[in-house]
Amino acid sequence: VGTRIRGKVIANKPGHLINTLFAKKLAKIIKQEKRNNVPTYDLSLPPLLDIHQIMEILPHRPPFLLVDRILELSSKHVVGMKNVTMNENFFVGHFPGAPVMPGVLQVEAMAQCGGVLVLNTVPDPENYLTYFMKMDKVKFKQKVLPGDTVIFKCELITPIRRGICHMQAYAYANGKVVAEAELMAQIARKN
Repeated sequence: VGTRIRGKVIANKPGHLINTLFAKKLAKIIKQEKRNNVPTYDLSLPPLLDIHQIMEILPHRPPFLLVDRILELSSKHVVGMKNVTMNENFFVGHFPGAPVMPGVLQVEAMAQCGGVLVLNTVPDPENYLTYFMKMDKVKFKQKVLPGDTVIFKCELITPIRRGICHMQAYAYANGKVVAEAELMAQIARKN
């Protein structure tokens, strides 16, 4: 099912088919629980990392720096935030009269949060760059509009090995999942 289970499973008539069906149903329930676990934060509290501290870690700069704050950071997950304003450059052409944050920028923002997570594992993050390797299972569920506060949550799927990070990422706005993706990136030392 892709995760550890605390408990004991007792089956009356176990068999390959029944076990497989049970595992699929259990995996679906676990995935739904994770998806509905919308993080809530008091945005009046100071962030763990502000925009200036993020700029010390990530090489991105405005207007392409898409994370305003880091709210949580551990060795296995990161939670970041973006205030989407009408002044964003991409709203000029996407779409005039009906502005929507482009989905690719939502994925990029999730990747930048993941970049903070992976670069946090090295002692000198300013000497590294993060490169996208793969995006899988990308889904856009809702529109992100001007005025929305988007919360990004990235969790490691597997431990970071040889600078390669494989994570599950979610974007939330207005209490709902707006995007999700499975991302893979690699860090490499600057030349």
